[in-house]
Amino acid sequence: MTSHLTRIPVPAGVAPAAAYSHVVVGSGRFVAVSGQLALDEKGEPVGAGDAFAQARQVFENLRRCLTAAGATFDDVVKMTYFVTDMGHMPQVRRARDEFLDPARLPAASAVQVAALVSPEFLLEVEAWAVLPR
Repeated sequence: MTSHLTRIPVPAGVAPAAAYSHVVVGSGRFVAVSGQLALDEKGEPVGAGDAFAQARQVFENLRRCLTAAGATFDDVVKMTYFVTDMGHMPQVRRARDEFLDPARLPAASAVQVAALVSPEFLLEVEAWAVLPR
């Protein structure tokens, strides 16, 4: 367990959330990871039309970005999911659960958008993390 973070999945008086923590409190150094798309290391799109394949690539890109900052998914306090169709969220969560511990999820927001930077992309995910001082 990451000692610089406290997760509060269900604050008193708030309905439980199945796929995120309502509150994450931390102290330390802030890390912001820009929204990641389903691009491989050469900048080529991955998983045309396949939300699960795209999500796996997005989470792999997030993992690599976090690693570059000296962080892991355990340090993530907030994720924002931008999807072109909310119907993709079950596949996105399935991919997420391959990278994050489902028992220790960060705070999160999911937003359906009309479009992303290019029409082949079905989702984009950004992350905020806090590292120990």
